[in-house]
Amino acid sequence: MEPVIAKGTKERILDAALASFSSVGYDGTSLDDLAGDLGVRKQTILYHFVTKRGLLAAVVDRAAGELIGALEEVLASTARGWERVESLVRTVFRLALREPQVLGLLREVSRPGSAASGRLRNLMTPLMDRAVAWMESEMAAGRMRRTDPRLVVLSAYSTVVGLATEIEVLRAAGVEQALRPVAVRRRELLRFLRASLDPVN
Repeated sequence: MEPVIAKGTKERILDAALASFSSVGYDGTSLDDLAGDLGVRKQTILYHFVTKRGLLAAVVDRAAGELIGALEEVLASTARGWERVESLVRTVFRLALREPQVLGLLREVSRPGSAASGRLRNLMTPLMDRAVAWMESEMAAGRMRRTDPRLVVLSAYSTVVGLATEIEVLRAAGVEQALRPVAVRRRELLRFLRASLDPVN
């Protein structure tokens, strides 16, 4: 059995900030409350992140990094065509179950006017562009139906981010295992993608 390594103060602050930003948003998050909950001084948070906006940026970087890292694994695999689409969807939904706060944060930050929406867009755009370029190459080869790939990618992203709300509501109601709604949304998304992309449909 591997030894448990205690998290450092900076990581603990990031964890607490992720939980707060993903549930009550940027405006609803208080550095004083975070500090009190963590048993540290507010100046400790500011020492690591300088400002509340700096803390949000660090949390967004970490959350987007987790999502991008999970998707990059699939993109680097040998999966092709529909197999790759399915792998990407399943990977994101596994992350949704394992770390729903990551999707909750993406939902909060994706809202128009969010304090970090531009940062999230800059982090996610290269991955979105890769997905669109790959779909365009599959369409050119006749393996996917001709459609607007960017619209398909954005629709899939919206579905996944919206799932965060459903998981949060269920957990707030005491339903710890959100497996059924996640499975339903995953099936719905795969059905939508197949209808949009399968050249024989």
